[in-house]
Amino acid sequence: MPSSVTLKGNPIAVEGKELKPGDSAPDFKLRKSLKDEATLADFAGKVLVVNAVPSLDTPVCDLQAKRFNKEAAALGDGAVVLMVSRDLPPAQARWCGAADATNIVCLSDYKHQSFGQAWGVELPDLGVLARAVFVVGKDGKVVHAEYVPEIAQEPNYDAALAAAKKAAG
Repeated sequence: MPSSVTLKGNPIAVEGKELKPGDSAPDFKLRKSLKDEATLADFAGKVLVVNAVPSLDTPVCDLQAKRFNKEAAALGDGAVVLMVSRDLPPAQARWCGAADATNIVCLSDYKHQSFGQAWGVELPDLGVLARAVFVVGKDGKVVHAEYVPEIAQEPNYDAALAAAKKAAG
């Protein structure tokens, strides 16, 4: 994880542990709804494409989530695409409904706010997550990690999808 990323060219501090291929994916406790939680164990045995984004209600995050929603079906039943943000679960559900996003799982870090530090995407000055994409194999090990250096840029979809397909195959 870089010590900073940029937002439209302006540096912003990033905190947390940088994940690299071969690392064990850190556990998480994220909200599926205002009362229901999800942890890493809920997805055991699946390939995970974990997207950290600042907010689904911003243009680049919207594009990223829609792209992964479109691509998720091609990954098969053995893979799950997660979109993690600090948006409240009702806002995530509203976004998913408006975007007809039925192939991704939106999870919120609003309550515990521990995902950012554990996955190396915490933006303490903004209170949101940096843009990143991780692929976690069925064994719980990170096989791909991309920390996007400019928040207003989209990630390398092809690299993440190739890693997910390889891990699922």
